[in-house]
Amino acid sequence: MTATSLGADPARRDTLTRRIRFLVAATITYNVIEAVVAITAGALASSTALIGFGLDSVIEVSSAAAVAWQFSAPDHAVREAREQRTLRIIAVSFFALALYVAVDSVRALTDTGEAGHSVPGIVLAGLSLAIMPFLSAAQRKAGRELGSASAVADSRQTLLCTYLSAVLLVGLLTHALLGWSWADPIAALVIAAIAVKEGRNAWQGKGCCVPPTGHTPAASTPAACGCAEGGSCC
Repeated sequence: MTATSLGADPARRDTLTRRIRFLVAATITYNVIEAVVAITAGALASSTALIGFGLDSVIEVSSAAAVAWQFSAPDHAVREAREQRTLRIIAVSFFALALYVAVDSVRALTDTGEAGHSVPGIVLAGLSLAIMPFLSAAQRKAGRELGSASAVADSRQTLLCTYLSAVLLVGLLTHALLGWSWADPIAALVIAAIAVKEGRNAWQGKGCCVPPTGHTPAASTPAACGCAEGGSCC
């Protein structure tokens, strides 16, 4: 894909900045609600995957809040200066999620207790599976056009929520319909693996690199993600 240089079009840049602010606010609002419902339902059902999903929502809030902080600056130069720090916060958020879910999943697999069924969890997973792709796609599109690695990384946090919703839904339904208690922590381990991958990408700044002013790069390859030659991985 390509990235567009907006150095000569501050009006479009401001429009995209406002759009990202709105999408980040919507993401934070939804994830706060999602976290409360998921963690409560997970605690009631002793579901590791559901609690992990709720914690992912908390981490998504911290990730989105970092982007909100970056884009709260009225000056474009200040926003760019905050980019790397925001990416680091997003990466640490991914790693924190992976660590917690992995440890808790291993504990659940070796525990004699079993997770109970959770109808609210199933409903929540289905609802998130329907909502999250649209929020992610909209922010990713705006972030790519703006050339913001942090906005794209945060959109991938939201996209991860979509993957988690699908994994969680399969895990909960499998447990409810087939009685496979191990499906819940196994689903949680998949969540942890995805989080590690995305955290590494965010730490390395992969996903979208700001192109040089006045330069519109050709389609980039994954190897160009380091931006050593000014390439874009949008």
